[in-house]
This record gives sequence, C-alpha cells and structure tokens, in this order.
Amino acid sequence: MRTRPTRRTALAILAALAGPTRGDAANAPIVVASKSDTEGALTGAMIAVALDHLGLPVERKLGLGPTLIVRTSLLSGDVDIYPEYTGNGAFFTDTVADPAWKTSDGAFETVRRRDAARGLVWLDRARANNTWLIAVNGALARRENLASMADFARAVRAGLIRLAASTEFVESPAALPSFEAAYDFHLPLDRIISLPGGDTAVTARAAAQGISGVNAGMVYGTDGALAALDLAVMSDPRAAQIVYEVAPVIRAETLARHPEIRPALARIFASLEAPILRGLNARITVEGEIPETVARRYLAERNLLP
Repeated sequence: MRTRPTRRTALAILAALAGPTRGDAANAPIVVASKSDTEGALTGAMIAVALDHLGLPVERKLGLGPTLIVRTSLLSGDVDIYPEYTGNGAFFTDTVADPAWKTSDGAFETVRRRDAARGLVWLDRARANNTWLIAVNGALARRENLASMADFARAVRAGLIRLAASTEFVESPAALPSFEAAYDFHLPLDRIISLPGGDTAVTARAAAQGISGVNAGMVYGTDGALAALDLAVMSDPRAAQIVYEVAPVIRAETLARHPEIRPALARIFASLEAPILRGLNARITVEGEIPETVARRYLAERNLLP
C-alpha cells in the first residue's frame, strides 16, 4: 500500500531540489499526482476530486510511479501536489535513526519543518499509521491469544512462527531487527521466507493460506485485505516502527495562489482513520473497484466535498 525509498534514492532526491517549473504558473492547471500503489491512487483521487469541486483546473497524473519519481517531480515543479507518508521524511533526510520518526507528532513536525525549506507544505494528515506490521493467521492468533508484538515474541520463542516478508523487511534495521530489539526475541532465518519484492498482498496471502508452512506475514497498517484474509495484526505498543501517516504535500507557491485548498483537504484527511482506509482499500484490492470511483463515493457519502 505504501512505497518507501531506499537510502540511495533518498539521497538522489535531495540532489534534485531546484528545477524548471511549468510555463505560466498563474494559468496552469494544478497537477495532482500519486504513487502507483493502491492507497496512493485512492488518496490522490480524493485530492483531485476535491480540487475539481473547488472549481480549480486539474491535471491528473495518478499512478505516476514510485516514491523517487513522484517526489522528484514535486520538487522540480512538474507536479503541484500528491499524497505522501510522514515517515518517508526519515529517508528523504537520511535521519532514520532519529527517534522523532517513531511518534505521530514528531514525524509530522519534523518532515513539515524540513520540507518548508524546500518550498513544500505538508497539509493536515490522516491519523492512520500505515507502517510496517506483522499479521498472524487468524486461527493461530485466536488459539494462542496473540494480539500484540509482545505476544508474537512469545510465540516466536515457542517455535510457533514461520514468517513471510520482503528481504528489505528482514534486513533493514528499521524493520524486523527493530521489532526484535524492542520485544526481545530473535526469529531465526530458517523460520523466514524472504522475498525480493515488497508486495504485502503476497506475504499476507501466504500467512492466511499457510503457503510453505507460513503463518505470519509482513503487512502495512492500512492494507485492505486483512479482514478478508482473517489475519490478526499485531499491535506495536513499544513503537518499534517509524510512523507513516498520509498527508497531501503541496508546493508553497501553488498553495499561495489557492489557499482554499488547505481547509478543503483538511476535512477529508481528518476523516481517514485506519479502519476507514482499510475498508476503502479493500473495495479496490478485494472487490476490484476503480480508485477514483471509490474516492468519489466516499467523499459524497460523507459530505466531504467543498
């Protein structure tokens, strides 16, 4: 549901701070972009629909690409606004070890302050943490009373867990090793199926269906298929993971021309709590609906359009 840049791509982004802007900015359409993941397309569509209803000219570049491409396009002026996750600021600034990224307010204020120097404004965020988490097969979780990472650690020590996860999740100090340190456990490599990609649909399905003996999988906090697959997400009360809350990021010059954008989007993103995002994502990933159709219906049903 969410893409995270690598350290190398984050440093490349920082090198792309100033670039040419599009022609006559005063009359140009507002370019709304998103990444190519499900939640990016959904929240990007919400932004575009809201701007349409404000009577602003909009050009859609939804599903533009991964973090590097979309972020660089925003910095260069080829894109005006897109939804991004607060925790990715840790990679944009090469400050992953800073504890500020592991609290909601700390992550938001840090990325907001740092991006202001680059001419970017972070608008109000959704209070839904789409961070890395671990989900356990529902039957196992009920049988062993597993609800938190402390419970998961107990199950690991009892030899009950076989995990499917991406290589990045297994090796990155900010992911599985951070969980292990916070909850005092070690998952042996022979109890892990490590995959080269980061597709949580694959790891979640493996945990749900017991593929290759797997009963736990790497997931993101607002993945849409969690309920449908009967997976129990382990809570992280010790805040082992960086916080990833989605928010519109807009070029300061664009917001200065159209200040009405801020309150319009604030109402929308304030409504996006984790259970709501999971349900909306499920309409796309489970039920096969088009992201903009889901976005339009949600905004109309909640009376959130300006």
